[in-house]
Amino acid sequence: MAGKLAISQALFFSSVILALLTKTDAGGIAIYWGQNGNEGTLAETCATGNYDFVNIAFLPTFGNGQTPIINLAGHCDPYTNGCTGLSSDIKSCQAKGVKVILSIGGGAGSYYLTSSEDARQVATYLWNNFLGGTSSSRPFGDAVLDGIDFDIEGGTNQHWDDLARYLSGYSKKGKKVYLTAAPQCPFPDAWVGGALKTGLFDYVWVQFYNNPPCQYSGDISNLESAWKQWISDIPATKIFLGLPAAPAAAGSGFIPVDDLTSKVLPAIKGSSKYGGVMLWSKYYDDQTGYSSSIKSHV
Repeated sequence: MAGKLAISQALFFSSVILALLTKTDAGGIAIYWGQNGNEGTLAETCATGNYDFVNIAFLPTFGNGQTPIINLAGHCDPYTNGCTGLSSDIKSCQAKGVKVILSIGGGAGSYYLTSSEDARQVATYLWNNFLGGTSSSRPFGDAVLDGIDFDIEGGTNQHWDDLARYLSGYSKKGKKVYLTAAPQCPFPDAWVGGALKTGLFDYVWVQFYNNPPCQYSGDISNLESAWKQWISDIPATKIFLGLPAAPAAAGSGFIPVDDLTSKVLPAIKGSSKYGGVMLWSKYYDDQTGYSSSIKSHV
């Protein structure tokens, strides 16, 4: 009897260890939140347990001496200092182990950097207003975000490498500043391709949508060859597969859950650079339940 007990205990512990090992190998899900007032609060987003990263979208106005201003659609009004209430939401997300990141740029906005000095000033602004610095006008109150996401889809391709270097330098002042980016899948990215070569980016969620030459089309070959180029040529800690969470979330590139889990993920998960899946966006994920459907496969 004692022998049986010892065996069952050994089996139990080995299954626990196996579960822990599988968990560390598994990928995570990153989500963009902020561009639709009907997608629930930030705290509710993190409480789903589906996401490892939440990118707050967006800070679409900055650079060239402009006063930076966030835009969180219907969630809150930054002009009346109405977004400071997010502070407790951000802290509740971080308490659950979710990294909360400010996404700068976006598909529509007024942003570009005119010089290395301009980049330094933007980095200082981000540090003092969203990261570990201090300012009398922090848009999200006293919560300290985990990092900055470069979702650069316009302006120019100049000085994003400078901005990355200046932001990365702030990691020496205490809490690490994570740097992430959302380039398009055609390689190299037209906007942040140069910045990504610095090797300073932790997570790169590549947009494999709205780009027919490198997205999934029922045939995986275009996506797979683009994926191989991203993982071999970009010195980032992890690369994520960026996807729309619903057909309506993008012009093209939506991958049905069955295709993702049976064809696409098995083809890319073998890489040590594989980090998981990024989804645009929380609003669309609510419509389809995409993250819940794929979570155990990511």
